[in-house]
Amino acid sequence: MNSGEPVCIKDLEKIAEQVMPGGAWGYYASGANDEQTKHENEEAFSSYRLHPRMLRDVSKISTETTILGQKVKTPLGIAPCALHKLAHPSGEAATSRAASQHGSIMILSTYSTTSMEKVIAQGDGSTQYWMQLYVYEQRSVSEALVRRAEKAGFKAIVLTVDAPVLGRRLVDARNRFNPPPHLRLENFMDPEVANSGYSSDLARSANETFGATFGANGDQTLSWANGISWLKQITSLPIIVKGILSAEDTQLAISHGCAGVIVSNHGGRQLDGALSTIDALPQVVEAAGDKIEVYMDGGVRKGTDIFKALALGARAVFVARPVLWGLAYKGEEGVLHALKLLQSELELAMMLAGTTYISEIDESYVYQPTNRWVRYAPSRNGKPRRLVAKL
Repeated sequence: MNSGEPVCIKDLEKIAEQVMPGGAWGYYASGANDEQTKHENEEAFSSYRLHPRMLRDVSKISTETTILGQKVKTPLGIAPCALHKLAHPSGEAATSRAASQHGSIMILSTYSTTSMEKVIAQGDGSTQYWMQLYVYEQRSVSEALVRRAEKAGFKAIVLTVDAPVLGRRLVDARNRFNPPPHLRLENFMDPEVANSGYSSDLARSANETFGATFGANGDQTLSWANGISWLKQITSLPIIVKGILSAEDTQLAISHGCAGVIVSNHGGRQLDGALSTIDALPQVVEAAGDKIEVYMDGGVRKGTDIFKALALGARAVFVARPVLWGLAYKGEEGVLHALKLLQSELELAMMLAGTTYISEIDESYVYQPTNRWVRYAPSRNGKPRRLVAKL
């Protein structure tokens, strides 16, 4: 008899679609425009084949690794995503409690429906918390968020750089999606109010705050020259740049003193037609060398996906939608279930591939597709166009 217990992330996805309101499901599940990049984030993993080794002692394995010099139990972490209370009333607090049991990294979205102080208070010291940041035209708003995160105990700032404007998401447009009026974006509230029992008249709704900040008031002048240096002036925390898809931007992140980059296309929700993250990862890793840590997110649904990303050079792999599906399924228990599914699948892939430590997983364990795309520099001053990249 089928117990109904989800045995893989795809099972969780189906359950989440059934239990979540249509508008909330559409907000989480949709991508930009035709959703080409969103779908290719998942599908591209199948183009990479594994190269296992046999007759190796795999009786004891460990997924422990280091991120920014700190030990974590696993390279599998939680990517930032807004509005967790759309999935479950316990929201980011439940996600945080599950993350604490999981023992890796949780990146909290600026657009959390639970204050950063409440979220980090759920931890027990075994999890690193990083704060995701958008930069607004009124930079004092962003600065206040950074200073709050630093005071609360967050260990890094994750600057999202792929959203100077909001991508066109057709599902949201058709649904006319707005966050429910009872939700609050507590990071935009006075901390003393947000962290005490507040009444609804003390804070604008998530709908109002979301519209007044994201997209409409993002700082579209933000650049390498005026952004990273400004951020370094207001915080001593390591700066991770999220939304990198090219070798060129990786080199700029290095030259501007960033601690890490996250290879990400915003879950396929921004520029449709951009490379999938697993396809973009190798060029970023090559450009990074040993000068900067490289992480990735996007399309990860199986333990073998994590293994492939690690083999291609990612130091950590982050997931968002699987966590939200787990949250919709059973709150904290569901998030932990999603993480355990992926973690156990990673451990199984390591054993079947003949590896016992994360440090052993390298590109010798994966076959990569070749000659899928090329990119040329245009001809100028009578000179022929020049091949600049082959993927």
